[in-house]
Amino acid sequence: MDLPVIDLAPYLSVAVEANGDADVMTVSSELGELCKQVSQILKETGALLVKDPRCTVEDNDRFLDMMEKYFERPKEFKLLQERPDLHYQVGVTPEGVEVPRSLVDEEMQGKLKAMPKEFQPSLPTGPDPKWRYMWRVGPRPLNTRFQELNSEPVIPEGFPEWKDTMDSWGYKMISAIEVVAEMAAIGFGLPKDAFTSLMKQGPHLLAPTGSDLAHHGQEGTVFAGYHYDLNFLTIHGRSRFPGLNIWLRNGQKVEVKVPVGCLLIQTGKQIEWLTAGDCIAGMHEVVVTTRTINAIKLASEQNRSLWRVSSTLFAHIASDAVLKPLGCFAESPLASKYPPICAGEFVEQELGVINLKGNKGGS
Repeated sequence: MDLPVIDLAPYLSVAVEANGDADVMTVSSELGELCKQVSQILKETGALLVKDPRCTVEDNDRFLDMMEKYFERPKEFKLLQERPDLHYQVGVTPEGVEVPRSLVDEEMQGKLKAMPKEFQPSLPTGPDPKWRYMWRVGPRPLNTRFQELNSEPVIPEGFPEWKDTMDSWGYKMISAIEVVAEMAAIGFGLPKDAFTSLMKQGPHLLAPTGSDLAHHGQEGTVFAGYHYDLNFLTIHGRSRFPGLNIWLRNGQKVEVKVPVGCLLIQTGKQIEWLTAGDCIAGMHEVVVTTRTINAIKLASEQNRSLWRVSSTLFAHIASDAVLKPLGCFAESPLASKYPPICAGEFVEQELGVINLKGNKGGS
């Protein structure tokens, strides 16, 4: 099954005409249908492919090229950017640190065993053998109950283009998420800014992973064990190596194919909270598949990097905002399963489970 692709250009052109004024912006019936389609796809699949004219293939390539160079550097060099004392919320997280939820959550393990064999995820045997880099994107609140770790961003030596490349790609992907969040809100019958107003000054993280296919390129290797993301929405640029599997709401397992020029958006736990489970956090894993093996062979022949870099950004609800079912969702019979909680508290609880205890983060 191929996921449908939504072109954001028609919505963007109307938003530009309205100059960002929510009261001026009128949504035509055609655009309203597109918004309903976005909300429906997020609800039914937990994943959405989009085209955003502001996010180009060249932007993604520039980012991937730099991150490949970084991850190819020796381990000793990368460990200079490690900040375990800051709970890995800035800088690099080495392989073997992050623990997939499916390894420690007994309730989840029970559900996995009950799945039909062909839809079961690959069970990890230990922590994820992937590296990750955490880079915060966007402004931060001056006053917050959740004092951010007062740490400067970590910039590796020898990468003069680092800050510009990270910030540029990070802001573009957040812009795409904001449009999808507005369209989903309209599709759900909520005010246009129901989600985006809660995202303002959120602890958004550009968090690319690096998986060494030269050393861990055997079919069946689990780079990211079966899990959901704890944030609001996650967005990925296209990776140069396939391997991402997602689970639809009906339990079906799908290997994702992201077309060139498209971005993949996945639902996280925070949107599940805000919609009282109408959208649920999408389950996914990253595993070396037959398609990955074929891509490794081709990259080897072409003398390209064998590091699989994910172009991933975690968009968050602001830490001091309260997560609770919004609008019509507050009347849902499931609303009581989603009691009000500060987004920052929620994130802290979730990070504790996956061995990244800290104030902020993605998953």
